Amino acid sequence: MDKKEPSVRIIIADDHTIFRDGLRRLLEAEPELEVVGEAADGAEAVTQTRALSPDILLLDLAMPRVPGMDVLRDLSSGTDGLHTKIIVLTAAVERLEIVQALQLGARGVVMKEAATQLLMKAIRTVMAGQYWIGREAVGDIVDFMRTNPSGEKAPRNYGLTKREMDILSTIVAGLSNKEIARKFTLSEDTVKHHLTNIFDKVGVASRLELALFAINNRLTDPPN
Repeated sequence: MDKKEPSVRIIIADDHTIFRDGLRRLLEAEPELEVVGEAADGAEAVTQTRALSPDILLLDLAMPRVPGMDVLRDLSSGTDGLHTKIIVLTAAVERLEIVQALQLGARGVVMKEAATQLLMKAIRTVMAGQYWIGREAVGDIVDFMRTNPSGEKAPRNYGLTKREMDILSTIVAGLSNKEIARKFTLSEDTVKHHLTNIFDKVGVASRLELALFAINNRLTDPPN
């Protein structure tokens, strides 16, 4: 049987040589993936991406010289017709950082400690035109965030009640349903009912999308 020709060209941008070497081996074990370049800092990432025009740039946010956010800003502001999709690699998921990365053009956010199969799934999801954040694909919420970054024309609180706003703040803070129920002396079923109502009112489908939406539209102050 003939070996399948690589169809996804990738650049790895990370300042740790051992991490890049290991990631290259993992990626090239997949027949449709090909690593065409590596960058050890943000400046190299921009130069190589513009020169090689890969399908995917795997970009570490914590890069020396030129940070990952600046790489995103540089590549997304260009007028050279670059079609590279950028997946951010990070050691810690900060929701405000995710919002900023998405608004600057990132198509995915993957934890560095994620299992290999999750990274592969993220790459395939992004190549299929979707977004990937953490452990899941997300849809139109990302496009809304990028095209309406201020949310100025949206209703102030989307018709949310005082209790729903309180619960929304706990979702942004990362509390579980059990923790929310304990905080407000509610049953978990009641919490689930409130969450269903909140999802319907703001038009999202998951807790992660809700948290991103709330932060981006300033529905509640992020936790300190």
